[in-house]
Amino acid sequence: MAADKSYSRNKQHLKLRARIPSARFNFRTVAGGKRIWTSDAGIRILLFIVCVVGCHGYQEQRFAMEPQDQSAIVGSRVTLPCRVENKAGALQWTKDDFGLGTHRNLSGYDRYSMIGSDEEGDFSLDIRDVTLEDDGRYQCQVSGGLNGEPAIRSRYAKLTVLVAPEPPRIIQGAFVEATEGQSLDIECESVGGKPAAEITWLDGNQAVVKKNVKSKLELMADGQRYKTRSVLRLNPSKAYHNQTFTCQAQNTADRAPRMATIHFEVKYVPKVNISFRSGVIDGKIPEGNEARIRCSSESNPPPRAHRWYINNNPVIGDYTDEMIIFNVTRKHNKAEVRCEISNTVGTSSAKVTLNVAYPPIFRNHLHDVEADIGSIVTLSCDVDGQPKPAIRWLLNEPGRIGQVKGKSPNLEIVVNKETAGKYICKASVTGYPEIESEATVFIKGAPKIISNRTQIGAEGETVTVECLTESVPKPDFIKWFFEGREISVIQDPNYAILQESLPDGLVKSSLVIKASQSRHFGLYNCSVTNEYGNANAPIMLKPLKTLPLYIILIGVTTGIVVFSSFIILLVVCHRRRRKKSQMNEKPDVTVATGDAYKESDRSSNISDLKLQLPQSDASYDLDYTSSDRSDTKAPVGLPLAGPVPLPNIRLDDFNYNNDYTDPAYHDYGYKTPAGFVYDYPHGYSPPAHLHVHSPPPHARSQQGSLTRSIDTASTLPLSNSNGSQNNTLQRTNKPEESDAINNLGLPSGGEGPQTPIYAQPNPRPQTAVDPRYSATYGNPYLRNSSIGYGNQVHTAKPAATPAPPPYSAVRNSAPTGNGGPAQATHV
Repeated sequence: MAADKSYSRNKQHLKLRARIPSARFNFRTVAGGKRIWTSDAGIRILLFIVCVVGCHGYQEQRFAMEPQDQSAIVGSRVTLPCRVENKAGALQWTKDDFGLGTHRNLSGYDRYSMIGSDEEGDFSLDIRDVTLEDDGRYQCQVSGGLNGEPAIRSRYAKLTVLVAPEPPRIIQGAFVEATEGQSLDIECESVGGKPAAEITWLDGNQAVVKKNVKSKLELMADGQRYKTRSVLRLNPSKAYHNQTFTCQAQNTADRAPRMATIHFEVKYVPKVNISFRSGVIDGKIPEGNEARIRCSSESNPPPRAHRWYINNNPVIGDYTDEMIIFNVTRKHNKAEVRCEISNTVGTSSAKVTLNVAYPPIFRNHLHDVEADIGSIVTLSCDVDGQPKPAIRWLLNEPGRIGQVKGKSPNLEIVVNKETAGKYICKASVTGYPEIESEATVFIKGAPKIISNRTQIGAEGETVTVECLTESVPKPDFIKWFFEGREISVIQDPNYAILQESLPDGLVKSSLVIKASQSRHFGLYNCSVTNEYGNANAPIMLKPLKTLPLYIILIGVTTGIVVFSSFIILLVVCHRRRRKKSQMNEKPDVTVATGDAYKESDRSSNISDLKLQLPQSDASYDLDYTSSDRSDTKAPVGLPLAGPVPLPNIRLDDFNYNNDYTDPAYHDYGYKTPAGFVYDYPHGYSPPAHLHVHSPPPHARSQQGSLTRSIDTASTLPLSNSNGSQNNTLQRTNKPEESDAINNLGLPSGGEGPQTPIYAQPNPRPQTAVDPRYSATYGNPYLRNSSIGYGNQVHTAKPAATPAPPPYSAVRNSAPTGNGGPAQATHV
């Protein structure tokens, strides 16, 4: 059908050209150096050929496939199809009506060629590496055949060359600083797109921004490509801080978007949040509590200053992000606490209202009301409390439980005898004690006297006669009469009248009689008058009968004397009993007790001897606690800590220094071959059976010390069975060991006193001495000396220190031979 139309068109054209009389024959040179006929002569020849063909018959040329509009991206390859059936003439492609050539290789156009085969009639135009210059209108044309076949032309095919835009660029750069509340324009441009690039904005959440976006297109110099500009107007806020916006550019040449980003740093005023940190209970702050209010903020840049206000009054103090109200009172209730924070951008604030819970209190207490019967009175219960106090009105009716008369702050009462009385307003707040206030509604009327009709007074003293009256309203005046005569305080200075208002509508008038005499006793009359009436009451004043004063004084004095005598008698009896009990007691002079010992006794080398007072015959009783009875706690004395070994050395010439520093006593002694001789102090009378020898002056120690030799080691065994705390010295049974007590000449046991060692005719040498005579007696410094001791005592290491026997001081007082008082002997 297309071929037929083309043929008809060409035929009409040929007819029109044939009618031109002055036709000339010309040539036109086309690309490729070929010449075509353009003159009328050529047309005549073609007409002739057509006639010949028409006479002899031919097949018409027609397009089996015509080129279509196409789009191609720069750099791609495109083919414009053209297939001709019954091709008789020459075929060529034109671009924008400019012939490209009839040969398939299209010399002069390296990227152009006609592909296909002649047998198939395929003359498709193939364009490689499409460039922007290839954009245009293309047409496939076939000239007429030799047998008069008419020339044919295909439709125009529009080849649109597409160019992807260059990557977009944001004019402001990749980073921008903005301030909240100040509008900002961000411009993004995309260059070289064909068609023009489409620009899209994305926010930090990758959501498309459609508002406040304006785009503008500009045709570039080549006339084909475009420059696209897009402007985004923003009103920066805190939400944009540290977010990245994206500009995307794309067109049909490349659907993969090309993008550019910009990062926002938004400076904004502090976003303040105020809250309670402590002190709030159920949304309220109890009165007296401490309230801590915290003020936090978000800002860029950071805040520079904090300011606090209470009811718009600046708070004094260097508070920053926390403010403390140390004592919340009811004055703070409904107070507005505001925190204000500022930075370089600006200042913002937040506030909170204090809700203080406090117990109820009456702003104004109730007052008594006086009213006439039938009138209406209003009682107001003005109470302050938080939360709002609950109010109850009660009528105090004698003998009945008060009934609630109302629950509102104001109570209206119609006054009559049933409604008059005492009303109580009770106010309560949860968590606090209930408070109450009362008022009495009085009915106005005439006064009524209720005082006693008989009163008593002492003659010679000040006497008061009272007249108590119920009067509502208060009396206008009160008068006193005595035996029918009105009393005038002006005329009679012995009288005085006092008037006092009491609760519950009572009024008391007192008639005072100074230095009363018998003539002042008798019948008095009290007269009370108010605006509603008058009341009178007779009052009899009688004298008081009392005992004489001297009888009272005698009785009081007698009682004091009897009581004092009884106390003295008790004191005398008590002293006599105590003195008698002291005479019957046997005194014990042991100083230390079993529980009273010091830790320093671990360094003592003194025996725990319990020495009783000598008997009348000057003998001594020495108590020894056997190991068999070590489980029984002794009444007195310190427990021994263990055996104390003595060194096995000879110290014939070693002096033991006494550490006893009693200024009234000097200890002197010396040693003889027969034994140790003790020099008693001057004035001391030893017992009759003791023989004391005074040492020569040259044998006495200059330091008052005793010298003796130790031939063999001696050990004082202690009782430690069953871990008893009552360890005492025990007598050794070994013949080479002797009890140190024997050196004193005291009895060693058995029945009856024994002869002291220094009184025996031939005493044998002793292998041990009483440690109490040792210079180390209570002297840890001498005992720790390295002289003669193989083992040091480390008092700093209690675990390594041998436990010595505890200290026990013995002081005896023995009667003299003539029965005189005993002299002190220090051992």
